[in-house]
Amino acid sequence: MGLTTNHPLVSGKTSNAPMVQALSGIPQTKPPVWFMRQAGRSLPEYRKLRSGIPMLDSCLRPELISEITLQPVRRHGVDAAVLFSDIVIPLKLAGVDVTIESGIGPVIRNPIRTLEDFKKLRNLEASDLLPISDAISIIISELDTTPLLGFGGAPFTLASYLIEGGPSKELPVSRAMIENDLELWNLILNWCAEVTIEFLRVQIYAGASAIQLFDSWAGRLSPEEYEKYAMPHSKTVMDQLSDLPVSRIHFGVGSAGILKQMRSVGATVMSVSNDISIRGAVDILGSDIPLQGNLDPELLLGNWSDIERATEGIIEEGRLAKAHIFNLGHGVLPDTDPAVITKLVEYLHA
Repeated sequence: MGLTTNHPLVSGKTSNAPMVQALSGIPQTKPPVWFMRQAGRSLPEYRKLRSGIPMLDSCLRPELISEITLQPVRRHGVDAAVLFSDIVIPLKLAGVDVTIESGIGPVIRNPIRTLEDFKKLRNLEASDLLPISDAISIIISELDTTPLLGFGGAPFTLASYLIEGGPSKELPVSRAMIENDLELWNLILNWCAEVTIEFLRVQIYAGASAIQLFDSWAGRLSPEEYEKYAMPHSKTVMDQLSDLPVSRIHFGVGSAGILKQMRSVGATVMSVSNDISIRGAVDILGSDIPLQGNLDPELLLGNWSDIERATEGIIEEGRLAKAHIFNLGHGVLPDTDPAVITKLVEYLHA
């Protein structure tokens, strides 16, 4: 199944947008900009709108999704919207009992740790994903020539939540499963890959002009561990999306040590976390792939002169890549002053 004639890329509505051009490897005189977590907790209008609504519930209400997605485009003038959602939404839609706990993150009530646990998981149905496609239809009608970026969680990160029961820096249960039951590990990651593929494909079909695959915990792996236990499953996701004419961005937190491996899963754009410079990423990846990033989000809490200096350095190093999209090295922090983000976008555009 291909894209319909009214898809923004096919109709030409977003095909010439600076963001789409840069993601396609065509350098721009001014780097287009969007921010991970731009739609959300740093904005007072977001907090007001979401007051009293659990996080994952808000990710399944089309009108709410669309309004939150559009808020930073209106306020900051960024060059792309990013779908307001969460990487664990496919898990919830597939029947997993998952909630987002304040100050913790995703919490799984019944972790998947045995074959019997795994057999209780079900695949996604088309009807499960209707809230996502309905929301994107509304968003696309409002965005005009501004592209929408979709996203999903890489199998390793989703599996780590499923197995650990929540966020874990050391991943002890996951590591024990790899050591003692590699067959079950691969079954779980295969399932995570399949639900992410369905989640991303529906976003693309509905109108997303590019997608990003997030691997929040892959940076905890050595290159050898990543190649054996995570990379094949992320490659499955990218391979299953390669028939669609959208850029595929790959991002991992603290991923300097595995950048080369992350690219090899089939990414067409690499997003660089702030544990390495853009120049350092070019040294590893070469100059034949667009790069995205990578201002330290902590800097946005400081003074403007430091932000400006760091931004200029990133722009300069970005010219070494095939093309460059300005972003952070991770997500916008909750305490970030929205006025600083707006000022940075204006600075980049000027």
